[in-house]
Amino acid sequence: MSVSRGEEVLLEATHTETSVSYNLNVQVPKTDTRQHDHNIRDFQLLLSPERIAIYGDRKWRSSVLAAVRNAGRVNPLCVVVDDSIFLTLLAANLSKTSHVLSLFPGLREKGAQYLETVVKANGFSMDRVEVPEKRKPCLTLHDTRGKTVDMLIGEPYYYANEGMLPWQNLRFWTDRTLLDPVLSEDALIMPCKGILKACAMSLPDLWSSRCCLGDVEGFDHSIVNTTLGACGELPAPKEGPFLPFSIWQCGEIKELSEIFTVLEFDFSKPISSCHGTAQVKFTEGGMCHGFVLWVDWIMDTDNSIVISTGPEHRYWKQGVKLLSKPVAVGINGCNSNSEYGSTIVEALFEPSSSELILKHAFL
Repeated sequence: MSVSRGEEVLLEATHTETSVSYNLNVQVPKTDTRQHDHNIRDFQLLLSPERIAIYGDRKWRSSVLAAVRNAGRVNPLCVVVDDSIFLTLLAANLSKTSHVLSLFPGLREKGAQYLETVVKANGFSMDRVEVPEKRKPCLTLHDTRGKTVDMLIGEPYYYANEGMLPWQNLRFWTDRTLLDPVLSEDALIMPCKGILKACAMSLPDLWSSRCCLGDVEGFDHSIVNTTLGACGELPAPKEGPFLPFSIWQCGEIKELSEIFTVLEFDFSKPISSCHGTAQVKFTEGGMCHGFVLWVDWIMDTDNSIVISTGPEHRYWKQGVKLLSKPVAVGINGCNSNSEYGSTIVEALFEPSSSELILKHAFL
């Protein structure tokens, strides 16, 4: 919507019993002879509040803009493998000679419809921006009209994945691997890497809320515990699942160790299993209830542009691995026999199942 200085903008809100909808109109004076397109189809593109907040974050937008701009490709064929409308428009805008192919695996027709409207409003040509009509497991040279792909990019963001574990967005790595036959030899992959980070934390409120239901009036609640993902007070040798949470919403929290790297994912190569081990010392004393994990996306080959999804960034969910029993830990150099001074964390990522296996030992 184009607006000029001095114009009035009318925001109308309408609510029903279940929803609130908004309509934005520019109050055009009767003497204004400008032409407005009233034929644009009315539709809704529903995104989560967190995704809208990310798109509205200037620092995030600047980071992505810099990463795409620094790519500096001439006449590129660019494939956006995820559901990023922002990246699609950005790639089309920065290079007037580029051809952008957006797969939109989750948004599909709604994404294409929104894209068509925005492209018209910004004076782009839909000849340069394309959304495949049919969902395909992977593209072939026939789909790219015989051209190899110069840029393969993603935020990565997959529609409806917001409530899932951070490393489940490693679907980007799977998609990149499927597209390997159509990539040029020097194809730019963005993001270039993913770094799995972790931190030992005290999470008393979250741990208490995820305790197992015990024996109540003789009823076995093991199925309920499994269904709800209970972690606390699990009988050995059972382990609780990873849980997706925004840590800042989990009540009382405290970092007990430095942030450390567990695994690195190299997107310049096809997907493969990854294994990593880290030993970290505790920097604070307290009760350790588990480990918080997230992925930092390295956007450029210089490792200078990093988009972190850690606890300090409130738009993202982290993965939480709660202990069955809280463990007392001490700061570096503690002398108490009842407290642990460090921990070893071992992680394995298996691409066939997209599962992360985490083991730990307190020292």
